[in-house]
Amino acid sequence: MRWKLSGTDKINIAVVGASGLVGGELLSLLETRKFPVAEFLPFNSGRNAAAVTFNGGKHVCLKPSFSALKNSGLVFFVSTDEISGRFAGKLADAGVWCIDDSSRFRLDKGVPLVIPEVNAAELKPGRRLIAGPNCTLTGAAVALHEVHKKFKIQELRIATYQAVSGAGRSAMNQLEEELGYYLKHGRVPLLKDRKFPRAIAFNLFPQVGDFDKSGMSVEEAKVEAELKKIWSSPGLKISSTAVRVPVLRGHSLSIWAKTAKKWSLERLENILTATPGLEFIKDPYKYPTPLDVVKTTGVKAGRLRLSKTSPNEFQLWIVSDNLYKGAALNSVEIAECLLRRGLLKPGSRVF
Repeated sequence: MRWKLSGTDKINIAVVGASGLVGGELLSLLETRKFPVAEFLPFNSGRNAAAVTFNGGKHVCLKPSFSALKNSGLVFFVSTDEISGRFAGKLADAGVWCIDDSSRFRLDKGVPLVIPEVNAAELKPGRRLIAGPNCTLTGAAVALHEVHKKFKIQELRIATYQAVSGAGRSAMNQLEEELGYYLKHGRVPLLKDRKFPRAIAFNLFPQVGDFDKSGMSVEEAKVEAELKKIWSSPGLKISSTAVRVPVLRGHSLSIWAKTAKKWSLERLENILTATPGLEFIKDPYKYPTPLDVVKTTGVKAGRLRLSKTSPNEFQLWIVSDNLYKGAALNSVEIAECLLRRGLLKPGSRVF
């Protein structure tokens, strides 16, 4: 995206969580996509000193406070639920646009949960707090929303294969440390200071977050609740198993989708090919993998086929970069959408 704006048209932005894993990707995307930034303010938790580089300059991260954030026209939150909860609602009430990548407000009534290719119509002037979705379900939401509109998906079964970067930099460090230890000693260690409940090198486990009383994990609950909200489909039946795999970057989904209306594979192929934000690969041998989507801006899908277990059911393989479209990129695209629609405007908070 290229914005032909003068210096006085640019927007003051703040990034809360700028020194984190997703924060770094967000800053890089704002630069490469030439988002019209006037003054830039980075923030971290304040517990440790940190600095980031943006548009050729080095910026020391500040501890977030309402007074420091309120003079921005737009605040990106790529931090914790707790930090978002403390500041985002109050800032939005004060007239600041806030795009929150945490899970804090995703299911709150009145807070739009937005993927621009799917439900940009939820962006409205009176809704200055906008939530971005869980990175796991983003691929399914983008890939299948046109199919859902035309054939009404009634039941969705999902098996996820989630990269360790979804749990942050410390999780990536755990995988790399375990792999290094294995190469030296021939076995995978059980590290004392570890992010995950099990070893992840050469391993996988069906747990992403804690379990509730029913045995559902936090991630599985998020997939169900958030996808229903994004598609405005409260009656949709969703069953998922979330699995952590030894991949650094890129979430994969195996999908079984049952629809109310009949279709042909050719019709599905045509719809998937024309779906915004999706690259559909028809050749079954050229299916996408996590390595194929690193730092790519869309969602990729392949291996479309009939399911043999139920009428009107098909299967699909979906892959996307959890740090890009699943997090940082989606936030930037929301901001770009606000600009295009004239909702995010230069004003009193622009220098």
